[in-house]
Amino acid sequence: MHQRQKPSAPEHTSDPAADGGALSMSHNDSRSLLNFSQLVLSAGQIKPSPGLKHSKITYFEVEILDVQSKKQICIVDKVPPASTVLDVKHKFHKACPQWYPSRVGLQLERNGPFLKDSINIQSLAVSSIITLYFTDLGQQVGWTTFFLTEYTGPLLIYLLFYIRLSTIYDQVESRKNFRHPVVHLACFCHCLHYIRHLLETLFVHKFSEGHTPLKNMIKGCAFYWGFTSWIAYYINHPRYTPPSFGHRQVSYAALAFLEIKPVFQVQLTTPSHGSSCWCPVPTIHMRLGLGLVSQ
Repeated sequence: MHQRQKPSAPEHTSDPAADGGALSMSHNDSRSLLNFSQLVLSAGQIKPSPGLKHSKITYFEVEILDVQSKKQICIVDKVPPASTVLDVKHKFHKACPQWYPSRVGLQLERNGPFLKDSINIQSLAVSSIITLYFTDLGQQVGWTTFFLTEYTGPLLIYLLFYIRLSTIYDQVESRKNFRHPVVHLACFCHCLHYIRHLLETLFVHKFSEGHTPLKNMIKGCAFYWGFTSWIAYYINHPRYTPPSFGHRQVSYAALAFLEIKPVFQVQLTTPSHGSSCWCPVPTIHMRLGLGLVSQ
């Protein structure tokens, strides 16, 4: 009789090459992980890139009040610490277009001085909110316009009197009477003086970017133009007679004019609403024409 044999469980045979490959891969992964860990430890903490780094910036709010009524006009927000008073004026102009920067006067106190445009806003801050008082300085003009207007007027006005317009002098007398040489000398000196000032204004003097109220220019023009009209009328009059002391008086007056001419004839002043600037003042040379008038 044949005995039935029990089927035996399938035998699992191991492949030595496969086992060796698996151990090798596991060993390589462990070594790579160890190397990466050592690299991280040696490099220290990974720093964020500069592009991702955010710095905290404290902004100020500038509250602008009317100096008379103390009513709030506007609030200028997000003002950086590095901003100046001029930057605040520009932001204020955007909020209130009717007041351009040169027309705006800002004060820290109601009765205090006007703040200069170059003052840093951070130096005024006690907290994150800064209160400033607004004053309307009126219509403004630039300093170059100021001086050109003042000096161009006397030059043209004197020449109108010099040519003896019929609307100013009698034409019959103008044709009859001969002009004394001192009249021509006076015209030459006067024109030379103001042409020199015009050229200095355009090419020599450097004015600040500040402004001055229009009424100041009107006052200056009234003085210069009025004084020029007064002396020009008498010196160029058809009935003009030469100076009492003759050529000696004329010579002394001409020498005095040439001596006093180089003297600087504007003063550096600091108005209450802005930075230092050049302002005109009456000088001796303006009275030299009187020496040419008949006594």
